[in-house]
Amino acid sequence: MNAFLDNFWWVLLTINFIIVFITAGYELMHFREPVKSISLIFALFVLPVIGLLVYYFFAQEFRKSKLFNRKKLYDQKIIKHWEDKLMLNKKDLVNLNQECVNQKIKLVHLLQNNQKKPVTFLNKVRVLINGENKFSALFEDIKKAQDHIHIEYYIFNSGRIGNRLILLLCEKAEEGVKVRVSYDYVASRLSSKAVKKMKSYGIEIYPFMPVWFPNLTRKLNYRNHRKMAIIDGNIGFIGGINICDEYVNFEENPQEKMFWRDTHLRIEGHAVKSLQAQFLLNFNFISGKELKIKDSFFPKIDLTENTAVQIAASGPDTDWQNIMEAILTAINTADKYIYITTPYFIPNNQILTALCMASRIGVEVKIIIPEKGDSVIARYATNSYIEKLLESGVQVFHYHKGMVHAKTMVVDGVLTSIGSCNLDNRSFDINFEINAFLYDKEVAGEMTEVYNNDLKETTELTINEWMQRPALEKIREALARLWAPLL
Repeated sequence: MNAFLDNFWWVLLTINFIIVFITAGYELMHFREPVKSISLIFALFVLPVIGLLVYYFFAQEFRKSKLFNRKKLYDQKIIKHWEDKLMLNKKDLVNLNQECVNQKIKLVHLLQNNQKKPVTFLNKVRVLINGENKFSALFEDIKKAQDHIHIEYYIFNSGRIGNRLILLLCEKAEEGVKVRVSYDYVASRLSSKAVKKMKSYGIEIYPFMPVWFPNLTRKLNYRNHRKMAIIDGNIGFIGGINICDEYVNFEENPQEKMFWRDTHLRIEGHAVKSLQAQFLLNFNFISGKELKIKDSFFPKIDLTENTAVQIAASGPDTDWQNIMEAILTAINTADKYIYITTPYFIPNNQILTALCMASRIGVEVKIIIPEKGDSVIARYATNSYIEKLLESGVQVFHYHKGMVHAKTMVVDGVLTSIGSCNLDNRSFDINFEINAFLYDKEVAGEMTEVYNNDLKETTELTINEWMQRPALEKIREALARLWAPLL
């Protein structure tokens, strides 16, 4: 017995490394990106036991797993009819009298070929800056709902804002409006009392992929990071703002919390049909039921506004990294400028190379990132990329007023992207995300003005000053960079 106890740790390490060698072989045979595989194998060998936990909880690939088989909602007749009606062929696109669309026609083709996502033209859009403006608009539209309200959020927390929304949803449900809610099980902090209350009013509410053993390793890594709402099939909200007090800058007691800078988009028109389809696909998946598709889900749109909008959705259930490919195409086809705001800049090699090349070609590239952020390891990982950006002439700005959480991009004064997708591997390849791509000079002009206003709250980084940062910071960045493919 004493001999066993004396050798316990050696036995444990031996078992650990046997499993590590088997796991490393399994990883190599799956032919993932070399950088990601190297990071995983490094973690396995230098962090006994912990490395295995990281691998099995966060690094397994299920893009082609049966876990994410779609419910074939598009096979239903009414959605096929909607797609056929709105889808434009290449000839029609080329002949369109839409200057902004024509300038970015490669991006339009990409999203149509990847996802059959049409570019829609009868749309009215409004950019919503920060949570207070987003929730003011959302609550007002919910109050006017007549048929249905669909809510899908990464974070839905009980709290000041969350409880106001819950009360409003219950009131509408009592009036006869059908309310459906989807929230991410891992990220949200909804009390059981709040969930029971909503159910008691007839609200259909489901968590996205609850995490329980033995399915923990299969589900913990893949989360629904989308933030959207659809009201009566003709009004939609999409962007970066979750249902959480942290995202709202309340007028009273402003010193109690960090200032939160974020961007959301209100859409009225045909593009809402794409949001609706994505909601229904996910709701069928999490509820295990086949929703009967009603005409009221896809109502007739009667608008005079003509903003061109195309919706891109991605996740482990899609064949391609749709949003990443769209962003990459936008960067590679830029002629004048690229203005990016992102809370987490941990790009893959394709995006990093494209940005650096664009700058060296002569495109003006600016990136706003938080000075501190809400994640220490993400901040250091982000900082590890700054030197290469600065060397290539990319202008990098630290936002110092508070936390900048907006996920936006403006290109050449004609293209704008607003959505939930960060510039990191988790958003590109792991989480469920959704972005709106707008081909419109007025929207791009407005977002350029917003960008310039945000620049007033930033400090530009210079290569000379950046190279003088403490050695300890560089060591932390180097260590965080090893985990970058997993963040």
